[in-house]
Amino acid sequence: MNTNVNLDAPVGVMAFLGGAFLLGLAALIFIHAIKTRRLGRAKKLGIAAAVGLGLYLTLMLVFSFISREKALALGEEKYFCEIDCHLAYSLTNVKQTKTLGSEGAEVVAQGLFYVVTIKTRFDETTISSTRGDGLLYPNSRVVTILDEYGNGYNQSLEGQKALAVSQGSGTSLDTPLRPGESYTTEVVFDLPATIRDPQMLLREGEFVTNFIIGHENSLWHKQTKFRLVS
Repeated sequence: MNTNVNLDAPVGVMAFLGGAFLLGLAALIFIHAIKTRRLGRAKKLGIAAAVGLGLYLTLMLVFSFISREKALALGEEKYFCEIDCHLAYSLTNVKQTKTLGSEGAEVVAQGLFYVVTIKTRFDETTISSTRGDGLLYPNSRVVTILDEYGNGYNQSLEGQKALAVSQGSGTSLDTPLRPGESYTTEVVFDLPATIRDPQMLLREGEFVTNFIIGHENSLWHKQTKFRLVS
């Protein structure tokens, strides 16, 4: 299974929350020790906090170093763990065009428009028997195109508006869904005509994920991307 983590998400999240709680508790006790002039206790707490933080960062780097870069082909799925279930994302179509929009109101790309169709699927086989059929609200998603040198290209707002006016652009990526449901979203990029091996990175947008062990957003962690051309 291709995922956005290489450590079970519940374990990574619990490690982060537990570490943050212990660090916060140590900080409070440290402040109290300083105020009451118990310098020995404050020193021991400082050392313990530094050791704990160092251990956490070491584990984060270990999981980053053992991660592997992946480039998925059309139709292959990348799973995002939402703690108690999984959302699967895949590219179902990539269209290249110089113009977008209705006749008489067309928008011309500076390079070449890439219209990427992303399928979001709530894999009902990844939920527990007690979860039920309730809606899942996806975490925020960030979509970027990377070229062979790692340069990033964001969504083309002009191209996206032209597509939406002329034919619609599908369902927003933050739309909630129930187990077994799916939808598609079309995202437009204006890429250089000379771009080579463009790959799409779809990742979580929450800043806190940068500090979760095993998460692809963490320091030096390898990422799973989607190839736009075969």
